[in-house]
Amino acid sequence: MSPVDYYELLGVPKEASPDEIKKAFRRKARETHPDVNDGQHAEETFKQINEAYEVLSDPEKRARYDRFGTADPRQAGNGYGGDFGGDFFDMNDLFSVFFSGGGARGGGRMDPSGRDLRVQVAVTLEDAASGAAKDVTVTHPMTCATCSGSGAAVGGSAQTCTTCSGTGQRRTQRRTFLGVMETQAPCDACGASGVIIDKPCPACGGQGRVNGTETVRVQLPVGIPDGYTLRVPGKGEAGMRGATSGDLLVTVRLLPHEFLHREGSDLHAMAGINIAQAALGGEITVRGLFDDIVVPFSSGVHTGDTVRVRGQGMPRMDGGHGDFIVHLDVLAPKKLSKREKELLQELGESFGTGRKGDERTPLAKLKDWLGA
Repeated sequence: MSPVDYYELLGVPKEASPDEIKKAFRRKARETHPDVNDGQHAEETFKQINEAYEVLSDPEKRARYDRFGTADPRQAGNGYGGDFGGDFFDMNDLFSVFFSGGGARGGGRMDPSGRDLRVQVAVTLEDAASGAAKDVTVTHPMTCATCSGSGAAVGGSAQTCTTCSGTGQRRTQRRTFLGVMETQAPCDACGASGVIIDKPCPACGGQGRVNGTETVRVQLPVGIPDGYTLRVPGKGEAGMRGATSGDLLVTVRLLPHEFLHREGSDLHAMAGINIAQAALGGEITVRGLFDDIVVPFSSGVHTGDTVRVRGQGMPRMDGGHGDFIVHLDVLAPKKLSKREKELLQELGESFGTGRKGDERTPLAKLKDWLGA
């Protein structure tokens, strides 16, 4: 089972909807981000929250996590094995006999190439909109500076492993209920590489790489969305003894914004207007991502109505911009002067009684009254 309950970490029930999980993640990310939280374990908690969201926001990973307590398929109970005649028997051995001519699991020399690394980076909405550069610090096997990745000390060289004859695998025989079965396993003498260094480098022990920490600058494309993964070639694990390095895969996670909400390439905001503005229409200035935006609206609007300003949203990675959508909230005044009360009372009476033969709408009456 996973040592951390992802649902408990995000503060949501197991039956939470994807939208509830997303909202909980944004709230927790804002609370625990190291830039705003200087607590002792803030960075570790922030990483766990990102890990929980990555699993619970993916239907397939979430289903696996709910069933097995982990999202890793290698730990989800997919192995089979047993004990027959006192020797361990693996179903893979049986398959290898019939389908690979008695070959073994993992036959062949170990791949010396470095593995890809996956990390996440938290960015603001402003960073995503402007295409900022972010520094990502990773700890991973790096090319040994002492031997320049060769794995050999001065005067040393690489020799073919005599134990496995350079194959990287050693053959063994085991007795099973089907008889004697021949299998292969990684060669212990050369670490499945097929090569022995006669004078290993003292710094890396002949591996050609050592653990180290590196800061990689990642350039964000303008308009990058939440969850997008960038590939940085050659910045993953270093290969053994000069082999090809893996790549660094950086997944972007957008931090919640103070007053804006992003949906695709559109930006949403809320703005309050008074009852006179709601009745007569007009325009208001609303704070956008970088600049104030003038938002015109028609007369007779209500709370919950939206106004769309074309082309003032987020930039798109493929060009153009989304829209800026303002959700209006009609606000009634809580405190009124004596004169204001009298005017509103007069207006209310006008709306309630009307005049004989007066077929004007309440909105038209309000306009006439305010313009008198």
